[in-house]
Amino acid sequence: MEQPQPDEDTPEAGSARDRMRGHIVEVAAGLLAAGGRDAVSTRSVAAAAGTQAPTIYRLFGDKDGLLAAVLEYGFATYLADKPPLDPTSDPVADLRSGWELHIGFGLANPELFLLMYAGTTPGHRPAAAEAGFEILRTRIRNIAAAGRLQVDESLATELVHAAGTGAVLTLLATPEERRDPRLAEAMFDAVVAAIATPAQTPKTRDAGPTSAANALQAQLPELRMLTDGERHVLGEWLNRITH
Repeated sequence: MEQPQPDEDTPEAGSARDRMRGHIVEVAAGLLAAGGRDAVSTRSVAAAAGTQAPTIYRLFGDKDGLLAAVLEYGFATYLADKPPLDPTSDPVADLRSGWELHIGFGLANPELFLLMYAGTTPGHRPAAAEAGFEILRTRIRNIAAAGRLQVDESLATELVHAAGTGAVLTLLATPEERRDPRLAEAMFDAVVAAIATPAQTPKTRDAGPTSAANALQAQLPELRMLTDGERHVLGEWLNRITH
């Protein structure tokens, strides 16, 4: 005989929903890894999870909602296993660590990576991809604060993101036995040369106004001796220099 279900507003019901939701996401992540996006249908996920399709619609809204949850779960799991390293005294070395994390994630989770970066709606970045992008923004800002960024932060972030994602997509499109491991490294060296000054260049000499403006712009939130209005005006002036 079917057991009575707890009232939906009780803590027991909420806990049961969370457990079922987590179970379905894990099952869907396994199907995605094994068979790609086409393998993650509501029917196949429901069957593998031991539930029914209406449960998936109730918990996730639709297939896109389920895939969004899978993306967040997959990326969070990867970051838990290989978290970004804490900042060091060399922000470009820190950027390299983040780059290697991005490349490693893509090659270790090809279907998840393709869903995050190649299967998106134009003008929309999935939450999981946005989390990775925010880590990249922080790395770029640290380079700016060190006085070594020679283009504006927004452009530098987009350049590194495009190069890193392009490198992974290129490697994934190449048969594994023919992949050249030097590709990602050469791409990183090229993009760093385009956005940052060499480490041996003193930031106070020959860095140019753009690097100096980027460094000051990165420190704007810390300039508490200025009013909000003064920081806003200074930010506009610095933005004009870097652009």
